[in-house]
Amino acid sequence: MPVHFAVRDHVARVTIDRPEVLNAVDAATEHELDAIWSAIEADRTVRAVVLTGGGERAFCTGADMKGGSDASGLDYWAAARPNGFGGIALRQTLDVPVIARVNGHAAGGGFEMVLGCDIVVSSENATFSLPEARVGRLPLDGGMTLLQRQIPFRAAMGIMLTGRRIKAAEALQLGVVNEVVPLAELDAAVERWLSDVLACAPLSVRAIKQVVRRTAHLTAVEAQAQRLPALVEALSSADSSEGVKAFVEKRKPVWTGR
Repeated sequence: MPVHFAVRDHVARVTIDRPEVLNAVDAATEHELDAIWSAIEADRTVRAVVLTGGGERAFCTGADMKGGSDASGLDYWAAARPNGFGGIALRQTLDVPVIARVNGHAAGGGFEMVLGCDIVVSSENATFSLPEARVGRLPLDGGMTLLQRQIPFRAAMGIMLTGRRIKAAEALQLGVVNEVVPLAELDAAVERWLSDVLACAPLSVRAIKQVVRRTAHLTAVEAQAQRLPALVEALSSADSSEGVKAFVEKRKPVWTGR
């Protein structure tokens, strides 16, 4: 199985395990990943997701060019891919936070998957790149649209127009990642981020992500006027009252997700 998926203690862990092709994602893996994201969306007990690659060499290096389909770039662009590469790059319906545990190279579609995540924790040996222009292709699954919105314009263009790799330290400086640690400390760093996320009210976290993801194209005033489902649910929840009560009583809140 090219993807390992498990849920434990409210955390879904998704690992792309294709070391023989540097964790490249093929059509079968894409289909499996999309099904996994749909399953996570349907499971209200999941409060966070960790996405990573198997081994220590790569997070994901995108599509397998040697063993891929015979479709042309234009055919690929014309095909319906509403959720983007790996089912996550452009996904708008997943309201729980996704942490990318970047353990090595994130190239092409792999980098686009990183851009589709919410929090990124990287090992020092990781690299990030959109090398499509070097092989006559384009970063079609969010690279051209997401990168320029998440980091400064000149930096984004410098990465895309040269296809060069940037190291983890530069990615941190640009804001591509939240934290960079030695590979041996990567799991501990991810667990710290998870602990902080899980300390928050699950409905509040869902609402924040839903509002951010679904109003990015609006002005601040237009976004403020939206009455999105997760926002309404969070504000009218028992957890909303529990959080204030726990603060007043100087204790940790007990979240029920209701």
